[in-house]
Amino acid sequence: MNSQEFGASAAEELEGLNTLPGINEGEIIVIRSTRRKKNISAYRQGGRIVVSIPARMSKSDERAMVPEMVAKIRAQEAAMTMSEDDLATRIDQLLKDLAPEITLRPASVAWRAMRERWGSCTGVDRTIRISDRLKGAPEHALDYVLFHEAIHLQYFDHGSEFKELLARFPKAQIASAYLDGYEAAETALAAPEALKKLLAGM
Repeated sequence: MNSQEFGASAAEELEGLNTLPGINEGEIIVIRSTRRKKNISAYRQGGRIVVSIPARMSKSDERAMVPEMVAKIRAQEAAMTMSEDDLATRIDQLLKDLAPEITLRPASVAWRAMRERWGSCTGVDRTIRISDRLKGAPEHALDYVLFHEAIHLQYFDHGSEFKELLARFPKAQIASAYLDGYEAAETALAAPEALKKLLAGM
């Protein structure tokens, strides 16, 4: 996402904020912008795909163009997304490098639509699930979540032994900051009225 583009015209564009009906319960947000004359842009923000279109675009053109833009974003993300086999391989490497004392490996690693958590691990059957919000995330952020969940294969809680192992991750603070920032953006988009009031006071 281009933060300057969103920040500079957010107050104006939020006036036209609406969700496109019929597509995954608000996963797609369409912004009608008076600043746009012809161009259409699309980007991922806070777990949703935001499409900015000219304010004067007809509804029929909107319904034709928005799905095309959404498809382009999803195609780009698919190209950057690790396969589930690759996720398992990455976990194996992280454990070998950072926690060789953990010899357990996941029976399966899968992408899942998760909005409340970044990942989860079930120790009984050794399954790990990773939020699809991390598709296309920076490598260090995804690795941090993978390593976190992999430690749960041996330590089910967040006790001292778990924390000691997690602290070995070399970019923990940067990864945590990314995840916190992502959630903050997601919260802002989930409550556009609150964001609009904030921007109005700036």
